Formats: sequence, structure tokens, C-alpha cells
Amino acid sequence: MTVRPLIGVSTYLERGARWGVWELAAALLPAAYPRMVQRAGGLAAMLPPDAPEHAPAAVARLDGLVIAGGPDVDPARYGAERSPRTGPPAPERDAWELALIDAALAAGVPLLGVCRGMQLLNVALGGSLVQHLDGHAEVVGVFGGHPVKPVPGTLYAGIVPEELTVPTYHHQSVERLGAGLLPSAYAADGTVEAVELPPDRGWVLGVQWHPEMGEDLRVMRALITAAS
Repeated sequence: MTVRPLIGVSTYLERGARWGVWELAAALLPAAYPRMVQRAGGLAAMLPPDAPEHAPAAVARLDGLVIAGGPDVDPARYGAERSPRTGPPAPERDAWELALIDAALAAGVPLLGVCRGMQLLNVALGGSLVQHLDGHAEVVGVFGGHPVKPVPGTLYAGIVPEELTVPTYHHQSVERLGAGLLPSAYAADGTVEAVELPPDRGWVLGVQWHPEMGEDLRVMRALITAAS
């Protein structure tokens, strides 16, 4: 029997969510994330926010890690003043996911950051963010799409060598790259759409878009392969 690698996916922490007759605080995740992991050949485990000191123990039990999309990163995390267009902070999630990223990098566990996850990876390595850009989330609550072009010779280009239209929904992006990060895809307007670490730092990739909302499984399959 083939052993399916265990892929942890970070989650939202919401004060109130509704299902059935209930309205309660909930750790939740859009179903597209675990379905993407499963379709690509992995087992999905949800990682709700916890005390940051528990991150190394959590990561030690995983074969791979996905930092999911979600709310804006607190600008204080990268030494910036809050823009009026930046969303409310999610301090528990920021602290937990930064600790997960640090633990994964230290342990060499394959890591994929999605949208906020890519931005948080950049912040974890000392980078900063553009707090608002136009044209990448055109209708509130509706995913859009635009083409991204890979940088030849990068990890991402080895996975997806052609220009590809991807599902997008973001209003923030990389400004100053974190230490060691390399840009590996761009949008037509010059926005950095993917970042990665050099191969000697392990399998580490961040994408600005939402692969879980599309049909192309190549990025997730590459993570599964690295985690196997």
C-alpha cells in the first residue's frame, strides 16, 4: 500500500460561523484546500491556531505544510504603519503561522504558502508588503483570474513552465523580498506572483494566487512529491 504523505494546512479562527442550527466560534478552512491535497495524493490535516511554542512539535509530525490564504498580515510584523485599506489584524493566526513557517524552515519540511501564506513567508524572512494594489481582486467575494509568467530556471518554472491564467483574489503583495527569497513568477503589471528559496534551503514555494480554486494540481503534486 502506498503511504500518502500527511500535509498540514493552517486554518482560519472565526468568532462566529453558522452551520445547521449552530452559530459558534470555529476553526475553519474552505473545503477546496483539503480537497486539493487529497486529489494530489496526500492526506490533509487542519492546523488551527495554537500557542507558537507548539509549532515545532506539530511540524515534526507532518510530511509537508501549507499556509493557507486569509486576512491581511498585521503591518506591525514588518515594521509598517497600518494603511486605511488594510484589513483588521488576526494576531493569533499571525503568531501561529509565523511559528509554523519558522519550524518548517528549520526542519526542512516542504512548505507551500498560498496568497496570505506567500506574504507571511516573505514577512517571516524579513520582507515587507505592499498594503494595497488594484486589479487583483475586482469583485468582493468573487475570484478573478490573470496570467502569471514563470521565471526560467526556478523551482516554479520547473513545475509550470508556461504562462498560466490562475485564480486570484488579493489586494496585497510583496514589496521588499525577504532574505534569500527569489521571485519565480510575475503578473503582467510586474507584481511578484511567486517566490521561493534556493534548492539548498529545501522545497519552499509561495504563490500569490489560489491554486485550490482551479483545476491545475501541478503545484500541489510537486509539494506531495517533495513530501513523499
